[in-house]
Amino acid sequence: MATTLTINGKTHQVDLPDDVPLLWVLRDEVGLTGTKFGCGVAACGACTVHINGEAVRSCQTPLSDVDGPVTTIEGIGTPDSLAAIQQAWVENQVAQCGYCQSGQIMQAASLLAENPSPTDTDIDEAMQGNLCRCGTYPRIRAAIHDAASKMKEA
Repeated sequence: MATTLTINGKTHQVDLPDDVPLLWVLRDEVGLTGTKFGCGVAACGACTVHINGEAVRSCQTPLSDVDGPVTTIEGIGTPDSLAAIQQAWVENQVAQCGYCQSGQIMQAASLLAENPSPTDTDIDEAMQGNLCRCGTYPRIRAAIHDAASKMKEA
């Protein structure tokens, strides 16, 4: 079935079955490979993207459920102009292996959009579904606090 999607502000036409997960549309059809496959059952968060600004697991979101603009990691900043959350990630040296980081950043961006002054508890609750095998959770929390501070200054 032909479907029109808005992804990172650009219109894309895809002709796929309604039950194809958004993750594979993004990676295989549109060529946006920043969103990662982790577990395939929405348990790890590596595939997190935004639909209408809300964090969702794209591995379990069928194409038929996409009802608004999609934002991926490629859509929140550029190498020359990082988003505040991306800059904080770099400054806090969050990434180790880096595989989960796009999903972590997308979940953190969603948190900060809803709560610009999160506490440690707020961060832990919002990020609990995003797994990091390298265990960089303290740096993730620090980066979120730093990004919140930078966003208040802007």
